[in-house]
Amino acid sequence: MSDKKFRIYATCHIGDPALNRLRDKGYELEVYSGPEAPPKSVIVEKVRSGIDGLITTLRDPIDGEVFEAGKNTLKVVAQIAVGFDNINRADANRCRIPFTNTAEVLTDATAEFAFFMMGAVARRLWDSEKMVRENQWGSWHPFLPFLGDEISGKTIAVIGTGRIGQAMIKKCSGFDMNILCYDPVYQDNKFVAAIQELMDLRHRTGLQQEKTRIKYVTLEEALSQADYVTLHVPLIKEGENGAPTHHLINEKTLKLMRKDSYLINSSRGPVVSEAALYKALKEKWIAGAALDVFEKEPLPSDSPLRDPEIEDRCRLFHHFASGARITRLSVDPNKGMAGRCVQGLIDVLEKNYGGDVTRMPYVVNKEAFKS
Repeated sequence: MSDKKFRIYATCHIGDPALNRLRDKGYELEVYSGPEAPPKSVIVEKVRSGIDGLITTLRDPIDGEVFEAGKNTLKVVAQIAVGFDNINRADANRCRIPFTNTAEVLTDATAEFAFFMMGAVARRLWDSEKMVRENQWGSWHPFLPFLGDEISGKTIAVIGTGRIGQAMIKKCSGFDMNILCYDPVYQDNKFVAAIQELMDLRHRTGLQQEKTRIKYVTLEEALSQADYVTLHVPLIKEGENGAPTHHLINEKTLKLMRKDSYLINSSRGPVVSEAALYKALKEKWIAGAALDVFEKEPLPSDSPLRDPEIEDRCRLFHHFASGARITRLSVDPNKGMAGRCVQGLIDVLEKNYGGDVTRMPYVVNKEAFKS
């Protein structure tokens, strides 16, 4: 049990196992009751009341107003997500308040969901089930009423080769896919060489019939040559550090894609211009798309992506890529987002790692605490 009774406010229930860990340590814990996000005014009020730690999600705007309200009292913001687009890093640094995230533990869950989305849209799983449920399946026929597209042996472009992109690559290699890699920041040539070694071994031992390749290419080459394009980049806007990815997929880049190709997005919604994507699907520039993230979440009721005319080519999911039991709820920080979220909070509050924030593995903005 902690010597000090820290006060924590969570904007969302993150599962009893993780929250009970805080309670067992003697922390005073308040959790917002609704499944929806609390109003920002509630967050500011709770921070101003003198809480020590704030547990947040991507849907919570954590900016200068929040950090100023917690000046001299708020010690840490613990985000249950890999991304932190909702947290103003400059404001956090100015107020010298560390914030944490839950990177790595959702890598495989997100990659496998991206792979499943690809299969769902290409093999037309939803259309098939809908036909059966609506009693429209008359008789078996070799190619009517429709056919899907295979994944095995095809070419996939992986846009962004960080942790999740690499996990996706490993899964695709098992389906004998040729892999085109593009990353606007860093090329991991050692990883690509290792995958090529595995591909060569599979072919040499007869585990796959055709020889397959993996290589880094330009964005234009990746989009124009691939059967499938999967996005695994962070959201970076113009003027921010790094190569911008906001609306990386737009009318110009969509027109580079083949008419029989598919777009998969499990990264960040604003990486794709939804207006451009709708036009591409409506006018059949591409064969289909599957999205787990959107420019505005939840997806607005008047979104053009809901158009019934494109529903056979457009799969829509509720930001669910990491939505697996162990990945979301495990109290083990090496396995679960909830576990990593509370561990990051505990590290700061209980001054683990000798109280050196720069050594704490889950703190994002270490630069604010370097002497």
